[in-house]
Amino acid sequence: MNSNNSQINNTKRIFIGLSFIVFPLIFIFAFATHPNLLKPHFLGSAELIQRAHNNSLLHFGHALVTLCTGLLVVVAIHFMNILKTTRSEWLGFIGSVLAIFGALMLAADKGAYCLTMSALDNLPEDKFINMMPGLIAIFGKGGWLILTWGIVLLTVGFFLQAVGLLMSKSLATWQGIFFLIGVLFIGTPDGVEIINLTSAILIAVALVPYGIKLIINKTSINT
Repeated sequence: MNSNNSQINNTKRIFIGLSFIVFPLIFIFAFATHPNLLKPHFLGSAELIQRAHNNSLLHFGHALVTLCTGLLVVVAIHFMNILKTTRSEWLGFIGSVLAIFGALMLAADKGAYCLTMSALDNLPEDKFINMMPGLIAIFGKGGWLILTWGIVLLTVGFFLQAVGLLMSKSLATWQGIFFLIGVLFIGTPDGVEIINLTSAILIAVALVPYGIKLIINKTSINT
């Protein structure tokens, strides 16, 4: 029985550690694939549609982000467990709830605005142009798509957890600061992805070493 528990705990620890490593690297790749990184300006719906049209690399990056939203849930729950025995327990719990909901909205966001565009790339150009009014309504968050604004809760949730980690000293101070700054700016609006990319790099610098420590069993998974 102890052997089985040990194997389960080791598997959980390795998977959680990989989550901390993989998700920031995917974010870095996804933001790095955006065109005109060094010419930042906020984009309207029509510009976003044209940027995504026939951009296979951008579609691939968005698909990876959609798939890695589950890893964000793993990270949020892990930090909640880390903080549950500290004075920052409520920050860990509330932050986890908000971050998980925000992760779900991130998946919805990428599905609605990004993955659908890859399917439309198969249309002849004249038919694609005829779909522009509908696409603009979608990218303008019409109807129930307004719910995708819930993506901001991902930032709020992880920000609260970062504050809790700093207050409880559950994470090295420099890692906590990098994580806090990174999540604060990771949701910068479309068109200025150079800021998002920088934020993703800060998050990677903070969390990848933590993930490595988990994998080599230098940090408890606290579950």
